[in-house]
Amino acid sequence: MKKLLSCAAAAVALSGLAAVPANAARDYVWAAGSSTVFPFATRTAENFAKKTGKKAPKVESLGTGGGIKLFCGGLGEGFPDIANASRPMKKAEFDQCAAKGVKDIIQIKIGFDGIVVATDKDGADYNFKTEHLYLGLAKQVLKGGQFVANPYNSWDDVGAGLPGNRIQVYGPPPTSGTRDAFVELAIEAGARKFPTADAIRSDNEKKFKQLVDPLRNDGWIDAGENDNAIVGTLTKTP
Repeated sequence: MKKLLSCAAAAVALSGLAAVPANAARDYVWAAGSSTVFPFATRTAENFAKKTGKKAPKVESLGTGGGIKLFCGGLGEGFPDIANASRPMKKAEFDQCAAKGVKDIIQIKIGFDGIVVATDKDGADYNFKTEHLYLGLAKQVLKGGQFVANPYNSWDDVGAGLPGNRIQVYGPPPTSGTRDAFVELAIEAGARKFPTADAIRSDNEKKFKQLVDPLRNDGWIDAGENDNAIVGTLTKTP
């Protein structure tokens, strides 16, 4: 049985996963994974049902990591046919699939998505650069040529001209492919603006990621996989 991996690429290089109908014991297709892909997948499922007269596919928003984990759990009606993702499958995930007999995987890129840093429309105006996002949100940051626990409490501590509001960012949890993309495109990119960090990356990318990637626990708030809920939170915290 073939399974599909359908991906939406975030900004520059994210991709997605999809799978084929499972087996005869279940009369519908089951897709699970990325909250970014969820609205598109839901509309596609509705259109499929309208055009074919068949039962609409079941679509779940679990986050990329959660969807792939379930997808790789095994074959048969108890597991999704499609894993929606906003990044490519990692080697460890592919190995996990193989260990459970999920080997005939087809990857389909279904589109590109973008990542934004958003605020309430009546809130302060932030002219962020990637180095600001790194200094404001990483668990460890460079200060005086050394990596230290993030000492910054407000955005004007991070960059001149930024508002004096406390650092408080709502975003997806570690299971999210969107978060993976944000870390790569914003946090890592911001860190590389500093020669010390960029030199570490050139010499040892694994060490660079260990130093740079973890997000702080006090300024970054895991707000779940529901993107609409995050938007709602922003409007309540201008």
